[in-house]
Amino acid sequence: MEPNRIFQIHNMAYLSELLFGLTTAIALYLFSKKLLAIKRNISIGKDIDLTDQPIRRWKNVFLLALGQKKMFRNPLVAFLHIIVYVGFIIINIELLEIIADGTTGHHRLFSNFLGIFYNFLINSFEILAALVLIACIVFFSRRNIIQLKRFISKDLNGWPRSDANAILITEIVLMSLFLLMNSADTKTNFIISSHIQPLLKGFTESQLSTIEHITWWLHILGIYAFMNYLPYSKHLHIILAFPNAYYASLLPKGEMHNMKSIQNEVLYAMQPELAPTNAPNSDKFGAKDVMDLSWKNLMDAYSCTECGRCSSACPANSTGKLLSPRKIMMSTRDRLEEVGKNMDTNKQFIDDGKSLLHDYISVEELRACTTCNACVEECPVSISPLDIIMELRRSLIMEESNAPSEWNGMFSNIENNFAPWKFSPDERDAWTAQS
Repeated sequence: MEPNRIFQIHNMAYLSELLFGLTTAIALYLFSKKLLAIKRNISIGKDIDLTDQPIRRWKNVFLLALGQKKMFRNPLVAFLHIIVYVGFIIINIELLEIIADGTTGHHRLFSNFLGIFYNFLINSFEILAALVLIACIVFFSRRNIIQLKRFISKDLNGWPRSDANAILITEIVLMSLFLLMNSADTKTNFIISSHIQPLLKGFTESQLSTIEHITWWLHILGIYAFMNYLPYSKHLHIILAFPNAYYASLLPKGEMHNMKSIQNEVLYAMQPELAPTNAPNSDKFGAKDVMDLSWKNLMDAYSCTECGRCSSACPANSTGKLLSPRKIMMSTRDRLEEVGKNMDTNKQFIDDGKSLLHDYISVEELRACTTCNACVEECPVSISPLDIIMELRRSLIMEESNAPSEWNGMFSNIENNFAPWKFSPDERDAWTAQS
């Protein structure tokens, strides 16, 4: 080969490696920057300690996040979801070889020292890729052709519906590129791509090499694009499902936490002599905006898969009321993102005249909740919309004195008679004397 030709090939290889390194660095930088912004946004929530009973918490991680226990209430859907989730992650182990090849300029670097085991790995990846393709097509059909009720809800109008479809289409394209890349490599004979190779018989060796090179680049660029799209998408739950399951509440489902300041007020009303002379002002009651919620509530908002199982199980939603637990989580995340952008622009949060309560979540939605915990029970990634609803409702009633007349009557009775009914404590057992 002529020296000039060798020099040109060497320069092209060098430029390819340089371009790959630069692309990888930019993709990792942007991904890390967005993750740090999300971490900052979550940290503006109130601090709570959720580190007790680590054994039970790790059990939740393995059963709920990794084992997807709640998904298996519908075994077929659970099986398809596991194929997409586990398959996509395992297939991207192949990303290690792509990075190694792109950095060193080699072709299938790992095959040199893995030997026959390399063929086993790629064959396994190809089978998984085919299964992921099938599962994604099924899920796309459920959303857009069969149109299951929870996927056509008005909660998903606009960006959320496009987001779900974009992810499914991206996964279909990435798996197809992976199989086409292997098919264009005539020196290989893998289990799935070998059946695609006859379709490429009309191409020359040089053209096949070009196809392989192009699909290699498109595959890695697609993965980098997917990685950076993830933090803006509902599919962030791929990452946050694990910490969210670990930090899930271990309290019994119906148990609600009491505010210490409220308990003290009741105590002082019953025993005034215990009240301190210079008592500090009470805490803010409940939550009006995202910074009044706990960091776990905010992590819940980012972890939401928007699957709609919570809303499907909600009795208020089923009877046509405005409440949708899925929308509660989506609205919380939207407000949190807006607060985060405000902080990025102003270096700190500057009051924008908006709040989660009223501007994003209405009074009608909050009052429709029956606190039955159905949404919490159904969520596959340990999210509690009820916690957010209760905190907003607490603020609504205790900060704004905004409650229906029926509720106010009950509150007055509890305050005066220590019971929801209009009977004084002295007369409470008088009904027993009636014939």
